[in-house]
Amino acid sequence: MTSPHTPSVAVIGLGYIGLPTAAILASVGVQVTGVDVKQSTVDAVNAGELPFVEPDLGTVLAGTVSQGTLTASLEVPKADAYIIAVPTPFKGDKVPNLSYIEAATRSIASTLTGGELVILESTSPPGATELVAQTVMDARPDLTLEPDLPNTVYFAHCPERVLPGRIMIEMRTNDRIIGSVNGDAGERARDLYQLFCEGEMLLTDARTAEMAKLTENAFRDVNIAFANELSLIADRVEVDVWELIELSNHHPRVNILQPGPGVGGHCIAVDPWFIVSSAPEESRMIRNAREINDEKPEYVLNQVVPRAQRFKQPRIAVLGLAFKPDIDDLRESPAMHIADELARRLPEGEIMAVEPHIDELPSSLTAHGNVVLTEFEAAMSAADLVLLLVDHTIFKNADPSALTSAQIFDTRGAWRSI
Repeated sequence: MTSPHTPSVAVIGLGYIGLPTAAILASVGVQVTGVDVKQSTVDAVNAGELPFVEPDLGTVLAGTVSQGTLTASLEVPKADAYIIAVPTPFKGDKVPNLSYIEAATRSIASTLTGGELVILESTSPPGATELVAQTVMDARPDLTLEPDLPNTVYFAHCPERVLPGRIMIEMRTNDRIIGSVNGDAGERARDLYQLFCEGEMLLTDARTAEMAKLTENAFRDVNIAFANELSLIADRVEVDVWELIELSNHHPRVNILQPGPGVGGHCIAVDPWFIVSSAPEESRMIRNAREINDEKPEYVLNQVVPRAQRFKQPRIAVLGLAFKPDIDDLRESPAMHIADELARRLPEGEIMAVEPHIDELPSSLTAHGNVVLTEFEAAMSAADLVLLLVDHTIFKNADPSALTSAQIFDTRGAWRSI
């Protein structure tokens, strides 16, 4: 990079990771251009406005835009470093869809002249960062991966490791794993992230860095699957799973996680499949855990739908649509799937969706015609059945007995102590 202290950076993708990364870099004096394919996102960022909810991000965004260190564009500029932070969903057959990464890489290739650093932050299967490098080399045969030449481009992988709702804190404090593809790409990436990150920089190769992020999320998924399977067993043997887990966790070497209606989000619900696709014969436990968690929403539906069908026109309060508490992120949300299926299976009913962190329902729900975004207390007072799917603070702090006489299905154990 031309100046290790004040590099110019282009962040490709202004979503839940890209925009906080762009903003936090700009906040320490880096000249940052955020690039996105959506005009509405570009316009919002240039106006200093958040296109989604994330605590503390709005203040940093507004400040950096007003200071001129952060701008947004539809076009990829020339820069010293490029950070790719685009989605990596999976296809219908549970294999990684790398088309967004490939498109972002091609958009960068034409701007390169040599000496630049390209970092893939998107969570990826092993070999994805090498694919980024090869894509650039194929598009630009005048460039090279051989280190220390005028036309060398350096490639590294630095997976994000933050929790939605705490992104602006954890970007500064969490350790970072940095995997290098060629030359001193890892050291170059380290120098860039150290401009804002106080955590330890852990250098390795790109494939190990890719696998480390997947392993972290698969570990969580396997442990949640144990809790979810335990909840099914507890129902069968007529035991309160919440008390069971609480008692078991008094053992000094036991720490069972909490069950729920499934697992959502773009990380834990997706990343384990990247490992399975890379080593399908060896990843039996990871696959089984993913299947257990994927099947939990159907178990919830099988508990609720028969009871709802006892009413001629059932009114069901569905509490929460996000994939975790106190955020607006609906990606891969089991609550969304359950709400969608309730609307489909109970066409004569009314699904009162309560999600205090969104202003309008996604089109996938409104298309049914019987799903209405409803205020919490109104839904509770009108409901025949209440289904708690996400333990948002507003729900946990409420006394359901004061709000409703309906039958309650609490998939989070949020009201067990009330």
